[in-house]
Amino acid sequence: MPPHWLHRLGDRLEADERIVAWLQIDLDPALRFSEGLLVQTDRRLLAWQAGESQWQVWPLGEGLELLHTDYAGVGSLELREGGRRLGLWRYTLAHNILALRLIEAFEEAQANLCSGAAQRPPSVAACPNCKTPLEPGQEECPICTRELLTPPSTWTLFRLWRFARPYQGQLLSGFLLMLGATAATLVSPYLYMPLMDDVLIPFQNGHRIDPSVVALYLGGLCAASVVSWALGWGKTYILALASERISADLRTSTYEHLMQLSLEYFGGKRTGDLISRIGSESDRISVFLSLHLLDFLSDVLMLAMTSVILFRINPWLALITLLPLPFIAWMIHMVRDKLRTGFEKIDRVWGEVTNILADTIPGVRVVKAFAQEKREAKRFREANRHNLLINDRLNRTWSLFTPTVSFLTEVGLLIVWAFGIWQVSHHDITVGTLTAFLAYIGRFYSRLDSMSRIVSVTQKAAAGAKRIFDVLDHVSNVPEPTQPVHLERVKGEIDIRDIGFRYGNRAVIRGLSLNIQPGEMIGLVGHSGSGKSTLVNLICRFYDVTEGAIRIDGVDTRSLTLAEYRRNIGLVLQEPFLFFGTIADNIAYGKPDATRSEIIAAARAAHAHEFILRLPQGYDSLVGERGQGLSGGERQRISIARALLINPRMLILDEATSSVDTETEKEIQRALDNLVKGRTTIAIAHRLSTLRKADRLVVMDRGQIVEVGSHDELMAREGAYYRLYQAQARNAEALLEQ
Repeated sequence: MPPHWLHRLGDRLEADERIVAWLQIDLDPALRFSEGLLVQTDRRLLAWQAGESQWQVWPLGEGLELLHTDYAGVGSLELREGGRRLGLWRYTLAHNILALRLIEAFEEAQANLCSGAAQRPPSVAACPNCKTPLEPGQEECPICTRELLTPPSTWTLFRLWRFARPYQGQLLSGFLLMLGATAATLVSPYLYMPLMDDVLIPFQNGHRIDPSVVALYLGGLCAASVVSWALGWGKTYILALASERISADLRTSTYEHLMQLSLEYFGGKRTGDLISRIGSESDRISVFLSLHLLDFLSDVLMLAMTSVILFRINPWLALITLLPLPFIAWMIHMVRDKLRTGFEKIDRVWGEVTNILADTIPGVRVVKAFAQEKREAKRFREANRHNLLINDRLNRTWSLFTPTVSFLTEVGLLIVWAFGIWQVSHHDITVGTLTAFLAYIGRFYSRLDSMSRIVSVTQKAAAGAKRIFDVLDHVSNVPEPTQPVHLERVKGEIDIRDIGFRYGNRAVIRGLSLNIQPGEMIGLVGHSGSGKSTLVNLICRFYDVTEGAIRIDGVDTRSLTLAEYRRNIGLVLQEPFLFFGTIADNIAYGKPDATRSEIIAAARAAHAHEFILRLPQGYDSLVGERGQGLSGGERQRISIARALLINPRMLILDEATSSVDTETEKEIQRALDNLVKGRTTIAIAHRLSTLRKADRLVVMDRGQIVEVGSHDELMAREGAYYRLYQAQARNAEALLEQ
């Protein structure tokens, strides 16, 4: 708890009473911004609100309930006992997670008090990302790391086989080449024995060296090296090609699946994290498949073949050689889980760093406009520091593991030397045999050390594969129908029947019904948070209704394929999004095969042709990222041209003129007049004057329709629409007076 709240709480806590949760509230019961605090202890609930001199206190006991509701951006907590309200507190939804944690602590304290159970330790820290309180010793935020409920497993890597199956021929060829290359590398040490025993040692004893014998052995060593090099090059090249294609298919499949997911999924994800998954994680898997897995398989083959040769040469020396293996296997088992979970933490923390970059670089104009460069640099520094901290924790484990494996292999080599010298001294083996044995052991232990290092990269790849499969395993909340209905020609009738929709536990639309005839223009009006944009999103099927149904020409939208249905909808947003590319490409985004004459016709109808021709390259002029280089009105008219080009039967205008000046609004309005002709249109606008041409106005409040009628009819009723219109008129007059 911040120090100033602790100071205000003062000495109101009883002896041994502990704070288990707290919530800072920022609204008063009349929904005015105000300061307040709720404190949950292990035995009482305390509340203070600005303007009150005393703290309110309620001891915990049976019958006491703390109820939670939220609607339209405002959350409420209500304390009740036996049907009687004891207290009511309101707050903005930025504090909703802390409110839910307070309720959880309240219920647990109630249960503990009634049962006499031991109390839970108080929260002492908070997540730096979402500010959720963390338990003592808890490193991971339960809100930000929901996907960690399923820990990463090395077996996840076997799921990559579905992407590797098309390249199984190349993989088999690479494996056979690897087998041959490994066998070729094992020929050289075997030739050391006759070189030592038949050439060098006899020479030291006074015998003459036979050049033909030396040439034979040296030729064998040279041939083995050449064959090993050629086969090694072939297997590396073939397997690298296959792994790159597997990685490319993985990236493509992940991106394609991502594009099929509903908006609800993207609402809970950060851009930088998704970019990191598709980019960095797939690259890491590619490196693992093309390099590390290749080395690992080569090491396994080398160890297996070397073990066979060692036992063939001398079984006792071979057993001595294998002594370090059980200890290394035990160490790998001990550190494997720590490494796997540690690497996934590193991936996620790196995603936090990428998120900051994805936020601030596109929004650099806002950062500079509000002089927040130091603040953003501090955010990046904190995220980077967190990344460093997690890496340091993991490196403490890894830095001990690797040198220990090297030490064990050195000890094993020392034992082999000692035992080998003892056997030579007793004439059990020759010097040549010991030399060859030591050459094989050097390769054996070097590969063993290399295999121990594969633990790190394998766990990194497993963590990355899990993060990718978390995306691939996610099922869209807006599924495609199993037996789709096809509409040959859409007329544009929209029939909305008793629909309901919830964002999590918050009801946004409730029992809403509306019928819109083909070619009719409907204006949606209401206060912010009344559900207008949500209704439009449901009609576009960006989300699916939780109750009721939306029908187009009598057919449930859930029976239509998404692509076929949305091709009949033109969407013009308040903030039009333009892609990096030419003006022509942006206009033709919904119809990539459009001719230049069709693009120009759409631009003319959208009153965009004239300003486009004034650009240096006309329709081939490049548009910066998100439409940089164009004014808001110009971007909006290109967006209207984009909607006109696909010739939709239904049109959605979401605040299409709210962010431009009056003169530009007139230009856009003339373009919209061309756009709405003959089309079923739903227009959202805060400026009620822009909806004068609507056939009907639909007034919404708290997710329900409260009034329907023309402008004159609704003004005559002097109801909700009348009050909205009068409030806007007063605001306009006040602005003119200024």
